[in-house]
Amino acid sequence: LSPAEAEALVQALQGSELRDIGGQGWLRQHEYVEKLNMHGILSASAGQEQLLTELLVTHAKIPVLIGELISVEIWKHKIFPVLCRLEDFKPRSTFPIYVVLHHEASIINLLETVFFFKEICESAEDSILDLIDYCHRKLALLAARSTKAQAVTSAELRAEHPASLSSMQADPVPPQELQKQAEMMEFEISLKALSVLRFITDQVDSLPLGALTRMLNTHNLPCLLVELVEHCPWSCWEAGKLKKFENGTWHVVPPEDQVKMTKLDGQVWLALLNLLLSPDCQHKYHFDGFNKSQLLKLRAFLTDVLIDQLPNLVEMQRFLSYLAVTEPAPPKKELILEQVPVIWDHILKKNSGKWEAIAKYQVKHAFSPTEEELKLQARRWAQTYSLDMMEALAPDKPRCRVCGVEAAKRCSRCRNEWYCTRACQIQHWQKHKPACNLMA
Repeated sequence: LSPAEAEALVQALQGSELRDIGGQGWLRQHEYVEKLNMHGILSASAGQEQLLTELLVTHAKIPVLIGELISVEIWKHKIFPVLCRLEDFKPRSTFPIYVVLHHEASIINLLETVFFFKEICESAEDSILDLIDYCHRKLALLAARSTKAQAVTSAELRAEHPASLSSMQADPVPPQELQKQAEMMEFEISLKALSVLRFITDQVDSLPLGALTRMLNTHNLPCLLVELVEHCPWSCWEAGKLKKFENGTWHVVPPEDQVKMTKLDGQVWLALLNLLLSPDCQHKYHFDGFNKSQLLKLRAFLTDVLIDQLPNLVEMQRFLSYLAVTEPAPPKKELILEQVPVIWDHILKKNSGKWEAIAKYQVKHAFSPTEEELKLQARRWAQTYSLDMMEALAPDKPRCRVCGVEAAKRCSRCRNEWYCTRACQIQHWQKHKPACNLMA
């Protein structure tokens, strides 16, 4: 995107009502977010994300993005299950619903890209409290999932993503299957929320007064982060091999690298450093018997190998040794007017008791497009999910749609499917033909 195009997209960002999710106006907002998200990733990889950051701060769009993030989260919890239960809902294409499910991932990914900067954190103003609550909900889900099933397996995660844009348009996925994909998508969204939370803890001195209290006492994030260190949901053992989740995929870790710290491990430890070693945090946090016993579990993980990779952990080691032999003074009781988040409660109160009515309205006006409307929207999606842009973002080379090997050829009509040979393309043509006609 040129600077002028990026500014136009940022200026056009605006909040939307829960009832309007999936409609034409909302889909345009999704396109703006998706384009800015892809632009942000490419800019960050080139070290040029400063322009996007300045635009979001100048036009005060971070609170708008946080509002949209929470709005679509509520849609997933309250309205999407109602849609899946409607017996007479048999959409021509389920891709419009998938776009809504994917919207949350797009926004949290964009926030992860820009929240590294202090100015972004400050520009969130009071909505940072809502974002802290959002991150807490995602990390609690991640911790609960890891203790129950240790980790999301790579086989499960492969079911999360549809094979391609065209396959979802040509072969509608049952709403129940979409619900399963939504549950699997939560894993990656939760990992993004972890990164965002760590960036927020980097700026504890710049946060609103209530933010630190909310992280330390309302949500007890230090103990939640200890849970993540203990159970490490982004690693799992499968068929006797250790796998770790990095850059959107599971990788088998060779024996010599099994003690190597991943980026996700680092995010947890850095967040703990920020929350436990800051004087303000130590003053506010209540080191009671339970919290102290949980934090002292970290000593078992602070090995020499780990500290060599993140030398700042020496300070954590010293702090925990001190904590083990002392009884820190309890926080002083002060009369405090606590700030509370408002976005989540506002949306719930405004739409309470209307979930089924909203679902039926969206079935009629958003999720049951005619064939002509679907073709028009397919062209817009093709422009939004620019294939050249997607290829620049993809860490791996394209794979054949039929046999899965590396592919160098793609359909010349829609340019959306890849094949290794002409034989594979012919074999797949009957299945691909409806989508190709729609996209071309």
